[in-house]
Amino acid sequence: MIKIKKEIKDIKFLDKNIRFGERTYIMGILNVTPDSFSDGGDFIDIHNAVNHAKDMIQFGVDIIDVGGESSRPGHKNITEEEELKRVIPVIKSLSAKTDAIISLDTIRSKVAEEAIKQGAHIINDIWGLQKDPNMAKVVAKYKVPVIIMHNQNGTDYNNIIEDIKGFFKQSIAIAKDAGISEDMIILDPGIGFGKTPQQNIMVMSKLDEIKSLGYPLLLGTSRKSMLGKILDLPPKERVEGTLATTILGIVQGVDIVRVHDVKENLRAAKVADAIIRGE
Repeated sequence: MIKIKKEIKDIKFLDKNIRFGERTYIMGILNVTPDSFSDGGDFIDIHNAVNHAKDMIQFGVDIIDVGGESSRPGHKNITEEEELKRVIPVIKSLSAKTDAIISLDTIRSKVAEEAIKQGAHIINDIWGLQKDPNMAKVVAKYKVPVIIMHNQNGTDYNNIIEDIKGFFKQSIAIAKDAGISEDMIILDPGIGFGKTPQQNIMVMSKLDEIKSLGYPLLLGTSRKSMLGKILDLPPKERVEGTLATTILGIVQGVDIVRVHDVKENLRAAKVADAIIRGE
């Protein structure tokens, strides 16, 4: 039987605390975009967005990840002003009406800073601090955790796992140079970003090698095209596929799963945690 060695790691930030190692944390996706691949347009109205967040909280979500710009292939870039217009009212409302940990999915440092001021607790950067040169400075200034995701243009690799680890080492150096504490860094291998479906499967099978870098690991596979290729199903019918990757991720030491379907993934994670992390 595979057992994960318990290595407890506390992240204390603002008025929140996460204790990695004891269980898997569930991050619920809240896209306030008209064009995300799976739920585009579902929650662009602030009332619908906040109600959906409350539903996820009722199901037991740990973190709400708010995104204002789609990152799907072929997405349309938006302005900084438009992103602020989409995400800030939602973050302000969530901060006022819930006790949830709020994450912001953004690549823009000005949006990140304003979101933190309005109640966001975590910054989720899909370019791993390597797109906006001021992002690391903002994260360091407010002493919040940052999720560093692997990304690249194109799908050419010498050795995909070693190349991803090299990207992370570069991002971690940027973080440390800016003054970000090492215990505020979370890594995300970026399933679906700069990778073919077969490359995504390869990364999924070797998550433990990325975990060996020594940082908490986030996995985001929810409804993604890798699952669509395997199952030949549209995004909203890929729940079971997502659950399979959630469990496989937990077996390899993943600490957070970023998902659309909170209730189902939470139940799967509880069972996997009881078996894999149990005494």
